[in-house]
Amino acid sequence: MATPIIMPRQGNTVESCIITKWNKKVGDPVAVGDILFAYETDKAAFEEEAKQEGTVLQIFFEEGDDVPCLTNVMVIGNPGESFAEFDPKAGSAPAEAAPAAETAPAEEAKAEAEETAEAPVVLGEMKISPRARNLAEKSGADLSKVVPTGPDGRVIARDVQKLIDNGLLVTAAARAGYQGGVEGTGLGGRVSLKDLEAKPEAASAPAAAAAPAAPVELGQPVDDSYTEPMSNMRKVIAKAMMTSLSSMAQLTHNISYDATEVQNARKLFKEKGEKFGMERISINDIIMYVVARTLAMPEHKALNANLIDDGKTMKYFRGVHLGMAVDTDRGLMVPTIFNADKMTLKELSATAKRLAKECKEGKINPDYLQGASFTVSNIGSLGIESFTPVVNPPQTGILGVCAITDGVRVVNGEIKVYPKMTLSLSYDHRALDGTPASKFLVDLKNNLEAFTLMLARG
Repeated sequence: MATPIIMPRQGNTVESCIITKWNKKVGDPVAVGDILFAYETDKAAFEEEAKQEGTVLQIFFEEGDDVPCLTNVMVIGNPGESFAEFDPKAGSAPAEAAPAAETAPAEEAKAEAEETAEAPVVLGEMKISPRARNLAEKSGADLSKVVPTGPDGRVIARDVQKLIDNGLLVTAAARAGYQGGVEGTGLGGRVSLKDLEAKPEAASAPAAAAAPAAPVELGQPVDDSYTEPMSNMRKVIAKAMMTSLSSMAQLTHNISYDATEVQNARKLFKEKGEKFGMERISINDIIMYVVARTLAMPEHKALNANLIDDGKTMKYFRGVHLGMAVDTDRGLMVPTIFNADKMTLKELSATAKRLAKECKEGKINPDYLQGASFTVSNIGSLGIESFTPVVNPPQTGILGVCAITDGVRVVNGEIKVYPKMTLSLSYDHRALDGTPASKFLVDLKNNLEAFTLMLARG
């Protein structure tokens, strides 16, 4: 019996995924457990395993296609079986939009007046209202086919909505290289990467013959560089970092603390914690535990917050939802430990290790890659003694955890060496000033140096 394979929904917030690699082709045999294809969201990468055996009867999408979740992507069955009923592109012409409820003329006129009163954004030779531009970016509307109806030839929201209603859209994977003038053959008439590759001008351009490599003399100028496209995940990270640094008033404060008590606790857990299931608790787990409880103090609510509405509104959290930076082969990921301030040290440690493992394996649920109120980034294991972490918008702060080094101080007239760890707090100066940011670091320092008491208090 022919069985369709759908694009999985990885989390409640994911609407579509990009197919990055097909591991099977039409006619290939399939066994249970075989990897059928790889796909990714804007934050994580995944692989889809076969849950039944058979033969690949049909594949409906190409590598690079942006496919809505729960859409059929392929069919597995017995050779010769019909699969036409599972084709998502069959009869995919956009249905006529259902008649919308009539809007009072006065309200419609008011909304349009407000939109046209906004200063337009200039895109090449096109003038477009900010509202229309946001709608186009979210929907992937093909602006090369828009017909402006606003004042002075301006594109307004109703013009973009008409594109959406008529199915004139571009997939997320194709938007970067799309210049217009292409008819889409993807799902619902969308322009896809396959359509861009099949452009007549691109197809008709003869491929340049590869020139024989010239002998290279040592010490002579040579260009041995090569290019490769950035992954979708890398593009998302790059955009987030640029947005952060260009839209925030970021400052970084540094403080050092005596890590003696933290190291002693870690040693105790390692040597005697096995019977309590605490032998794997790390120094980073301890730091996150203390950070969560310090952020929960009412006087530090501005750091346990998001700054939203273009910097006009502070969103405070009742719980501490701690983001934890994790380095993976695909790039930096920041899963969220929700309600970290309510967890025991053992619970927090187990949750952190589970989320880090899922990130490294590419199996993290995207719902856990958002919603953080504050982030901790630890690169101390690499020997970094100080750095400037970048705030992850819309959060208002991030803590950088550095390496433990030998510090020197004078005690009763004698020079003493002690384990010193530096903490680097970057914060959004729009959300709080330097004094409250510094007070948070001081409280965090004191709490870490009195970790045993904090742990006993719970």
